[in-house]
Amino acid sequence: MHEARLDIHNSDVPVVCQSCEARHRGVCGALTPPQLTHLSRHTTKSTMRPEQEIFPSSGKSHRYANILSGVVKLSKLMHDGRQQIVGLQFAPDFLGRPFKADGDIGVEAVTEVRVCSFPRNVLDDMISRSPDLEHLLHMQALQELDEAREWMLALGRKSAAEKVASFILMIALHYDPEADASTTPFELPLRRTDIADFLGLTIETVSRQITRLRKAGIIHLENNRLVTVPDLRRLRDAGGG
Repeated sequence: MHEARLDIHNSDVPVVCQSCEARHRGVCGALTPPQLTHLSRHTTKSTMRPEQEIFPSSGKSHRYANILSGVVKLSKLMHDGRQQIVGLQFAPDFLGRPFKADGDIGVEAVTEVRVCSFPRNVLDDMISRSPDLEHLLHMQALQELDEAREWMLALGRKSAAEKVASFILMIALHYDPEADASTTPFELPLRRTDIADFLGLTIETVSRQITRLRKAGIIHLENNRLVTVPDLRRLRDAGGG
């Protein structure tokens, strides 16, 4: 049964799911072909523009979603209007909080984002019936917790230079999880104002540290956004290891 689930040519898997990235690496990979067929009857695929809200930061959300492509930012808004970016999510991450309908985190497209969304009650019912799905969601939550702890370290103890290098490393690894010595070119998804917000730095400091990495040959930069990392190990060392 396990092998049948992972076979993308399995005729029981809905055609719309066979070539979907979230089907193979995301939470849908834990579903059986009959469960995928049932879920596909309720899914809606949509494209979000940059800065478009995906889920509201207050009130109840009645849907979950898988990110098919693009980058999403999670942020919290203070009473005086100040915003803090608290996380980034990439394809094929799962968006939503199982077992908790109320949220206080804003979910917004950073780049153009494609999502596959579905009703909460449909997936909640599947979670209750599928230990594999529940386990996969639990593992993603633990991964997000680990990443949050890493950023607590970065924000609390790392220098400005190390913070910026760590940020670029995080983006590089999300674009290419198998990267070792080098990466293909990728675009920084955040504007420098947002990078500064995310890292707790000024825009001038972010720009200065990016220039420093470029002059040191640790990164190559085109048009202020397109980055190539010739040697990932040097970038990792610049980020404090």
